[in-house]
Amino acid sequence: MSATFDEIIDRRRTNCRKWDAACQLFGNDEVLPMWIADMDFAVPAAVARAVQERADHEIYGYPHKEERFYQAIQNWLLRRHGWQVQPDWILGNPGVVSAISTAILAFTEPGDKIIIQPPVYPPFFSCVTKNNRQLVENPLRLVNGQYQMDFEDLTGKLDGVKLLLLCNPHNPVGRSWTRQELLRLGQLCVERGIVIVSDEIHADLILPGSIHTPMASLSPEIASLTVTCMAASKTFNVAGLYTSIALIADRKLRQRFNGILEALDLNGGNLFGITALIAAFEEGEAWLDELLTYLDDNVRYMMDFFAQQVGGITLARPEATYLAWLDCRELQLSQARLKKFFIQEAKVGLNDGMTFGRTGEGFMRLNYGCPRTILEEGLGRIAQAVRLL
Repeated sequence: MSATFDEIIDRRRTNCRKWDAACQLFGNDEVLPMWIADMDFAVPAAVARAVQERADHEIYGYPHKEERFYQAIQNWLLRRHGWQVQPDWILGNPGVVSAISTAILAFTEPGDKIIIQPPVYPPFFSCVTKNNRQLVENPLRLVNGQYQMDFEDLTGKLDGVKLLLLCNPHNPVGRSWTRQELLRLGQLCVERGIVIVSDEIHADLILPGSIHTPMASLSPEIASLTVTCMAASKTFNVAGLYTSIALIADRKLRQRFNGILEALDLNGGNLFGITALIAAFEEGEAWLDELLTYLDDNVRYMMDFFAQQVGGITLARPEATYLAWLDCRELQLSQARLKKFFIQEAKVGLNDGMTFGRTGEGFMRLNYGCPRTILEEGLGRIAQAVRLL
């Protein structure tokens, strides 16, 4: 255990969506929030210090991304993932979701087919449908307790597809896709000229025993069709600063993507987000390594707890992220009843599995990016409620 991550920080009344919007969302002020994907940990001291120093300047005009911004990203990706990128590949934007919509607008037309792999992060659905594109679902398969890509199903659905949205690592199931899986997926897209938009926002939250492979690092051919979306936001808990990057090796793809960014005025940046990203990537590595150990310990505790004390709920061991995909199907509750059970009886606020697609029926998503005492409290509430069913 770590004193750094054991500290309980009261986030109420800080304009915090996770805690301050919980009563509005769940209709119950007794609910313990374990839902939206940010953590209940303080940011690295170096990040807090850099943001405070910039705030002390007291003029918050339009920002500029200097060479240090690009160098910090290049060095980080090379150190953590062995991926060498060029500075002109890097395009700033407010967030991964806006980057996904930017890519959809840049590389497809209304009515075009776009593939997603549910259960998956809810904006994957909305970015497609709200931009008037045709959603094609290639559901993941749960095989012997592990989610896998269904390549047979995928191959039969690729005709006419223009773009594939990849979640790597995968939210909510916690898979860190292997090099072999990604190569097979990438080759299918290369053969058909399908653009890959790879959401890699959880790339640095890889738990011990797994590795992250950036999709665009696999081969020049795959890189030529790939838009990689990344940020420091999930890793260093700075999501509220709305700073993300897209990495695009191919010049023509990059020009089209940047053209939409400029048309929508999404390329300016957040003054404090830029500052936080640089500090995190330059000085946050030791903090991150300690965080990953803490999260892995939380996973061990959670896996043991469900196995020993909660009948009817199981989960595949996460390989990445701080999100657990709870399989509640053995409770034999309808989805509406399941939601009511967690909110009104367990008094724990989780994400409804159905928001991740139809294959999320019977599932809920739990955020374990919190101090152990909060995790213990939440799991204890669930166990007690299950025993009373």
